Amino acid sequence: MFIAYVLLAVVLSLVLVFSAVPDITRDPKVTEGLKALGVPDNWFLPLGLVKIAGALGLLAGIAYRPLGIAAAIGVVLYFLGAVITHVRGGDKKGIGIPAAIMLFAVAPLVLGFATV
Repeated sequence: MFIAYVLLAVVLSLVLVFSAVPDITRDPKVTEGLKALGVPDNWFLPLGLVKIAGALGLLAGIAYRPLGIAAAIGVVLYFLGAVITHVRGGDKKGIGIPAAIMLFAVAPLVLGFATV
């Protein structure tokens, strides 16, 4: 199970980093959609940095599992918030990616507890 945890933590970390880059660089494709949902301009950098922190926490969790578990909980909650934001904004088309990442983040969380 440890190998599965490591693989999932690494893959999820890569997903988080690739998801954070458009937030941090203010890619118009991403920022316009977020602005339409009511996300203020000054939140883009912090939201991107939170994703980077989640990725680093998951990777650090390979060596120190409680940190990985905490990071996975944070990632699940972050993307739960993203799903709620899309629902409240009436953007049913945009729910898929945050929901998929949220569900994917549950796997390292469960495996983190299983491999403590």
